Amino acid sequence: MDRRIASAACALLLVSLVCATGCHTVYGPNLGIFSYPIPLSPYFQDQMEDKAWEKERYDRVPILGPITAGGPAKALDPPSEDEIMRALERAKPVEGGLPFLHEIQRNNVKIVVEPLGDYIDPPRVYPLIGPAQLHHAHYKCIIRFSETTRVGWPVPYTTTDEDSQEVIYIDHNHLHMVGNMDGGPGSNY
Repeated sequence: MDRRIASAACALLLVSLVCATGCHTVYGPNLGIFSYPIPLSPYFQDQMEDKAWEKERYDRVPILGPITAGGPAKALDPPSEDEIMRALERAKPVEGGLPFLHEIQRNNVKIVVEPLGDYIDPPRVYPLIGPAQLHHAHYKCIIRFSETTRVGWPVPYTTTDEDSQEVIYIDHNHLHMVGNMDGGPGSNY
């Protein structure tokens, strides 16, 4: 009988200690088990950061002011080296090799950017934007590099290709607002 009383007293003491602490007092909404942080692998974190970087920098189409009369109708900027290397990585990935089993490295990278086309579409009405002109700019990016491939199993060897070359085509499109859309009689604008 004494054991039952002692275990009941211990249980009562534990319950009173847990209730007496301020850690379990919740004011306002509570997420329960979901309020604790969940660890995230660095691999997935890196993927999410790259996705956010590309969306912020390269996946959006800017809307610029109208093209002035007599002004140059040239594209904004050619693609940056970061944009070119990210496009190359999507086309021919190197990241994610297995150390000591299979690794690929690109060294001595040289980039040549050639403009292919720069033209503007006639004005039209875009939903949620209004009257605008689409400005197209096409670039051919030639990337020259030396590629070193290291294989560690079953027979370790290293190959180096000094004259590797890849060609990436990048399109930069942006919109120009149109100030006066009056096309005269019979115009759809």
